[in-house]
Amino acid sequence: MHDTATEHERLLLDSIPDRLLIGGAWCPASNRQTFDVDDPATGSVLKSIADASSADGIRAFDAAVVAQAGWANTAPRVRGEILHRTFDLLQERRDDVALLISLEMGKPLAEAQGGVTYGAEFLRWFSEEAVRISGRFGDNREGTGRMGVSQRPVGPCYLITPWNFPMAMATRKIAPALAAGCTVVVKPAEVTPLTTMFLATLFEQAGLPAGVLNIVTTTSSAAVFEPIIADPRLRKLSFTGSTPVGRTLIRQAADNVLRTSMELGGNAPFVVYEDADLDKAVDGAMAAKFRNVGQACTAANHFIVHTAVADDFASRLAAKVSAMRIGRGTEADLAVGPVINAKAVEKAASLVTDAVARGATVLTGGRPIERAGSFYEPTVIIGVPADAEILREEIFGPVVSIIEFADEAEAARLANDTEYGLVSYVFTESLARANRMIDALDTGMMGVNVGVLSHAAAPFGGVKQSGVGREGGAEGIHEYLSTKYTLIPNV
Repeated sequence: MHDTATEHERLLLDSIPDRLLIGGAWCPASNRQTFDVDDPATGSVLKSIADASSADGIRAFDAAVVAQAGWANTAPRVRGEILHRTFDLLQERRDDVALLISLEMGKPLAEAQGGVTYGAEFLRWFSEEAVRISGRFGDNREGTGRMGVSQRPVGPCYLITPWNFPMAMATRKIAPALAAGCTVVVKPAEVTPLTTMFLATLFEQAGLPAGVLNIVTTTSSAAVFEPIIADPRLRKLSFTGSTPVGRTLIRQAADNVLRTSMELGGNAPFVVYEDADLDKAVDGAMAAKFRNVGQACTAANHFIVHTAVADDFASRLAAKVSAMRIGRGTEADLAVGPVINAKAVEKAASLVTDAVARGATVLTGGRPIERAGSFYEPTVIIGVPADAEILREEIFGPVVSIIEFADEAEAARLANDTEYGLVSYVFTESLARANRMIDALDTGMMGVNVGVLSHAAAPFGGVKQSGVGREGGAEGIHEYLSTKYTLIPNV
């Protein structure tokens, strides 16, 4: 840990288990291997934790299988109460969790607090959905019997979470699975596993039975997940991450016809019409782009702005971006923290360099920051040509790229010109135009005059190469339920 760490930071990190959670026990990796979790703002080691082998993954899955029947037969009210107790415990420790998120992921404390609030809501929402799992019962058409339709848990699940929202991405998968009556093995991202491990201790305090939740941390993801996915006892796979990895997992899941939920890449368009309120649009752009330093699948990637307001929008946005304070997430009044690692810096720099080489102009930023840790300047570029890589790739960094359009049809064409279809943002004062864009844009989610739209009570997910399935909302729990039809004849 870096020399300037506070005593509170040290105590918090020391309180987090450094082992695997398998069958209700925290145990070392069978090979006794460990790996380091680093602070992206300093490059220093926060904590060393167990590095699981494939044998550990199977042990964790065995524990989930053993616990499945008992958890499935646990009353929905009891399952919901455990989730709600975990929510309450998280509220009590929210400041500690926000600090932990800031340490391992880099985001400013105020933003990390928002991440705790967002993540906690999945625990509360699905604690309430647990008791609303329903079916139906009634006479068949012929009057010869009665039909019953019920919902049952799909069974043991394997959940793979990303690094960018370490609390919310864990609760968004774990909470509906547990509410539905499924046991789980969770593989958190190796760069931000500590928040998930802390969450697991809260579940233990809330009374979750042993084996229902198992945590496997590893740097050998494929070696751990391939035997689990190949196991015929696995019934559900949920993954959030890149589209290439998602495609690989879907292929592997096909052999056992697994239920899958895939929340994959995004390339969100942010469309600003000539009638937009530019104050709203600029504020929305700041939220949609720079939340999490642009490291979100929902981050606005290419800004499509009407020619009549493009210069005004760009200058206003660049002024705000250039004033953003950059530093370690735990510093006061911070706007932007580090990106996750040196590779993320290199990617942002490469995309900006390519755009400039093709004719784009940098209004502000555009360079890595020479300091400890992994930092890239918040950046705005204009005049981005159609062949620039930055319009095709998911940036996952603090870079705004602006292109112009002349009419509504062109805006829709530019917005849809991507393999992805997760989320879109539209700024206009015309309700009729907003409604037309709802139909025209090929995305699973859309924000009108807002820059942030994720919510525990709303279904989250995309179309095209952005994935399959939905997380959150009433739809979220059905990803972990199977429908059973029964006919009872009249005798």
